[in-house]
Amino acid sequence: MGPDGMVAAAEALAASGRSAEKLSLSSLQSKMKCDPEGYESELHLIYNQFNSSLELFQKQAAMSFTSVTGIGSDPTVAKDLGDRAMFLSHVTPFYPKHLADFPRKLADLLRCAARTLPSGLRCHLTHALILLANRKVVDVGETLSLFMELQTLGDRTLKKLAFDHVVHSIRRMNQKHKNEAKNRALQNVLFGLLQKEEEESAKRALVTLCELHRRKVWFDERTANAICTASFHPSSRIMIAALSFLLDYEKIQDDDDSDDSGSDDETNESPQVVLNRETLYKASHQGTAASKKKKKAKLQRAIRSMKKQQRMSSERTNNSYYSPLNHLKDAQGFAEKLFSRLKNCNERFEVKMMILKLIARTIGLHRLFVLDFYPFLQKYIQPHQRDITNLLAAVVQACHDMVPPDAVEPLFKQIVNQFVHDRSRPEAITVGLNAVREICMRMPLLMNEDLLQDLALYKKSREKAVSVAARSLIGLFRELCPSLLVKKDRGRPIDPKARPKAYGEVTVATDVSGVELLQTVDNDEQDGDHSDDSACSDSDNDQQNDPMSINDGDDDDHDDDDESQLCSDYTESDDDEAKGNDAISEDEDESYDFEAGDSAGDSDTDEDVDDKGDGNDEEDGDVSDHEEDGEHGYLSDGGNVETKSKLKDSAKKRKFTDFDGRIIAADTSLRALKKLAGAKVGDVLPESQDGILSNEDFQRIKKLKAKREAKNALAQQGLAKSSGIKVPTSDQLSLKRVDGAMLEVHVRKKMSKDERLALVRAGREERGKYHARTAVKQNKTGGLSNRQKEHKKKMPLAAKRDKVSRTRIEKKKKNQRSGKQFRGRKAWKQ
Repeated sequence: MGPDGMVAAAEALAASGRSAEKLSLSSLQSKMKCDPEGYESELHLIYNQFNSSLELFQKQAAMSFTSVTGIGSDPTVAKDLGDRAMFLSHVTPFYPKHLADFPRKLADLLRCAARTLPSGLRCHLTHALILLANRKVVDVGETLSLFMELQTLGDRTLKKLAFDHVVHSIRRMNQKHKNEAKNRALQNVLFGLLQKEEEESAKRALVTLCELHRRKVWFDERTANAICTASFHPSSRIMIAALSFLLDYEKIQDDDDSDDSGSDDETNESPQVVLNRETLYKASHQGTAASKKKKKAKLQRAIRSMKKQQRMSSERTNNSYYSPLNHLKDAQGFAEKLFSRLKNCNERFEVKMMILKLIARTIGLHRLFVLDFYPFLQKYIQPHQRDITNLLAAVVQACHDMVPPDAVEPLFKQIVNQFVHDRSRPEAITVGLNAVREICMRMPLLMNEDLLQDLALYKKSREKAVSVAARSLIGLFRELCPSLLVKKDRGRPIDPKARPKAYGEVTVATDVSGVELLQTVDNDEQDGDHSDDSACSDSDNDQQNDPMSINDGDDDDHDDDDESQLCSDYTESDDDEAKGNDAISEDEDESYDFEAGDSAGDSDTDEDVDDKGDGNDEEDGDVSDHEEDGEHGYLSDGGNVETKSKLKDSAKKRKFTDFDGRIIAADTSLRALKKLAGAKVGDVLPESQDGILSNEDFQRIKKLKAKREAKNALAQQGLAKSSGIKVPTSDQLSLKRVDGAMLEVHVRKKMSKDERLALVRAGREERGKYHARTAVKQNKTGGLSNRQKEHKKKMPLAAKRDKVSRTRIEKKKKNQRSGKQFRGRKAWKQ
């Protein structure tokens, strides 16, 4: 402030009767907020000072004045201008008429002379404008372009300040309700900046759009398409930023979910117990009664935690999947344009991989036809190729059931030929087998019988990773097409005549998904009611004594019963295992021989069935009679003895040719009889139901699906019986994100030197510090050792004389050798 300003301020203060007070700007600001009308003269004084400083600075900026004594280089003048700007921005809401032009002047100053302003003054003026925007004196739409321009000045502090203000102001504007007209105007500003060829402005607009989209503020099609369109920007930096956001959006969502679920104790903490059959055995057989109880309690907590995690993950996956690529207006055009840019791209290999993965992700998500993409990938399919696992993951992602198998077959054969052969490394064979499994899960028509049988032979490999990959491929085709496998690899498939869908075949849904779970539960409840009333329940007890059986009830309260029964059932089954091995093996051999049989036996049975002709009705009647008897509990103990004796006699025959033999092979189990009868009747709703599901039914379906997922998770750990591999649907596979790390599961990676040293140091932490044995002996506080005691022990006289003579001879020989070089003792002189 100059001397004239000081005199004017003193005169104004004297006129207001406050000449003795020494008022600072902060104290004056607080008093003006309390009494706005009483301090209008002070407001005019400070506003005039700000205007004079502003006019002087604008004139010097217009003349490009850069003198040492100029305003631009004087720190005191810049500080006074910034302080008065902050002061006026604080009191503007209390003097809207007097300071109506102040926000416009402040914005014009920043817009015109922001690059020439000192850094401190520029930040002060930006703070003042942000304060006015927060007090809703200035609209966001008026200053958005200004704040986006401030981010391009190269000042890191100012960039962060302007970016945070833009994001927070738009979030606050859409917090209660969304004003579409206002949002559209703001989006047009950012979209215009994004389409500019100027790299810095387009980069800041893209970062702002991505942040608002990630925070789900602008979660619409326009923003998603604008981000996707940024992949075609001439600048490589902006293209890479857009590609990174689109590829890593699923990871961002996973991180957000993990942050939200951080408060859950059971889901966040990993179980302290490793769930396997050995742990179950130790909890039931090793230790005292108290330790067994503690081990069982730990197992129950671990199982409960696993079930909860699986339930939450299933609920998360069942929700509507979202990615910015979902909102593409022209997905086919986007993929083709991006592929043409990839073919003409001169960027480094990492950028090419990002473009390639984004094309594959788009093809798999929207089931597109880009047939030239698969031959393009063939030149990269080599085991020594850089980042080969992510490349194979992109190949898997680009395959779907709508692509013609002929277009993918050369690529598929190259993967098999390059990775899966006898001279390849185990790591390459594992990655190749896993890639083949994932591709066949999406396009099973690519596999033929000879190739599958050759790949199945790797199950005998000594490398664990290779054998696990081969067995997973066998397990997949047990569900998809068991006829392609060798007979011993088929196992016991649920549907021996299963075939993959033909190309273009579509399964039309005729019922609500998951309604079969309700029917299964209802049938199980009816079976439980009838089995409670029946007098004979030996076969049902055999199923209940299964060590790994998990009960699937309707209510969540049954989970604790399942967990507590898990350990007890395992104990009982171990006690009865030795007794029932012979009977079980006989039953399994009988049923296996009945199902498999010889070729001659199969032809004989076929001829017998054809000759019987009209005997089917009688057989159906027998089945219904057996079912009624079983339901009403008419089976007696004597009947069970008779059936057991029949089983022993039939074990010698090893072949059944009549329907009664099949019923006896089922061990006359009520549940097996019901399934046998239900196979002919078909799965239909009871007549009492009208086929309309209520809200309670949908809730039960949701709970039963979660329970089924939890049971599958326990089956993967070996804690429950698995019904085979659950093959996802094509819709689920298109939404699934394939990670390259999943293709090299169970592969042992070679540790680096730093990792080996860290492992060695970790093993030495429990050891004490190294000390020499002599030092340890010298610091010993106990008694003498046995050797020290022998030294002090008194020897007999003859022993002493012998020792003295030996020492004399040794000293004499040593003295003789010291005079001349000793070349060894001659053999004949000994």
